[in-house]
Amino acid sequence: MEHIQTKWDQSVAPVIQKVKYVLYARKSTEQDELQALSIDSQIKEMAEAASREGLEVVEIRKESHSAKESGQRPVFQQIIIDIKKGMFNGIIAWDPSRISRNAGDLGTIVDLMDQKLIIDIRTHGQRFTNSPNEKFLLMILCSQAKLENDHKGENVKRGLRAKCEQGWRPGIAPLGYIHDKFADKGKKKVNIDPVRAPIIKQMFEKVAYEDWSGRDIYNWLVEIGIGTRNDKRIPLSRIYLILKDTYYYGEFEYPVRTGKWYKGSYDPIINKDLYLKAKANLLAPPRRHPGTKEFDFVRLFKCGACGSGICAEEKFKKLKTGKVLRYVYYHCTKGADRNCKEKTIREEELIKQLIHIADKVDIDEIGTREKIQQDINKYKKFSYAVLGQATEFDKKPTELDVRNYIKYILSNGSKDEKREVLECLKSKLEIKNKMVCLKIGIGKD
Repeated sequence: MEHIQTKWDQSVAPVIQKVKYVLYARKSTEQDELQALSIDSQIKEMAEAASREGLEVVEIRKESHSAKESGQRPVFQQIIIDIKKGMFNGIIAWDPSRISRNAGDLGTIVDLMDQKLIIDIRTHGQRFTNSPNEKFLLMILCSQAKLENDHKGENVKRGLRAKCEQGWRPGIAPLGYIHDKFADKGKKKVNIDPVRAPIIKQMFEKVAYEDWSGRDIYNWLVEIGIGTRNDKRIPLSRIYLILKDTYYYGEFEYPVRTGKWYKGSYDPIINKDLYLKAKANLLAPPRRHPGTKEFDFVRLFKCGACGSGICAEEKFKKLKTGKVLRYVYYHCTKGADRNCKEKTIREEELIKQLIHIADKVDIDEIGTREKIQQDINKYKKFSYAVLGQATEFDKKPTELDVRNYIKYILSNGSKDEKREVLECLKSKLEIKNKMVCLKIGIGKD
């Protein structure tokens, strides 16, 4: 019987689709130093492999971004969009982990392979096509990369917990402490900063015992010239964070707001009682001791030892009778020399020495302004009208009048009057070895 050929016997030649590859190179930003040459080396190796095998690389794209989370890589997301548009239907990468380290992006790649929008993926020594076994292998390798990431995260957390249990809080030590620069990595201890630690303690003391606010602390730090490790001003917000940080009395919570507390192995700057007292005053309504924060003689003197400015601070002493005594101390800001040894001087002693200078200074060094003459004449008029003492108040004040007037203002005048009198001196005032003196010949600031 003669065989009749039907259309089912005709063999159909398979249509071979041309593959257009995108070469994708990626490095993780978290490992920037370790992978400094990673992208260039990936491109070189894969471009040479593509050339040997005759693969058509339409475009090379690269980015520095972690693949731990899905949808976070802008270059990779654009590649997905371009694949859906038909620009590429193949990917060349160094290994599967460069393509994906998370389930979301991996699922997107596999879906595109199922839709035959991706027909070939090439990596170093491996090839993945739209066959079940090869897609399964691709998913295993990418899942393995995700597992490694997860394990790294757990290992880091375990290392941080171990560090906390040893008494060392992870991260940069707060202001007032410094890390041991010469210790091995992972064994660096925290030491007290000899410059800033005493200032941190004074901050807590001023809030606890003198009812200073955060703004008062900020102004004081500016006056004395103490800043961050980079010598910048400490922001007001950071001052409040310092005053709320339990680290300074030897305990810390890590991670924050988890309720896991650890005892530090470093030396505390303050004790817990001082911390609690300062915290209570920060939360309490503002109270102020009698007296003023406007100091009479700031910005009028220079430190004779280092040339820095002179600032002031006040302290209070509560007596058993309930009376509160206020003391004002003037000292070097240490702006020019952090190690300046110039000691403090009480305001009473400062005034006493200024009066002594008014007695000894050459009258030519006193620039008698018109206002001083008017005030002296006013005093003479008062003496004539009230005390009945005859005086010629219209003539120019004598040297004795000027000296007595200056001494009177320094002892009893207002802040503005005291400052105006001192500004009449033609020479600059300085404090050295707790003594006030004139720097002749320099001229007034």
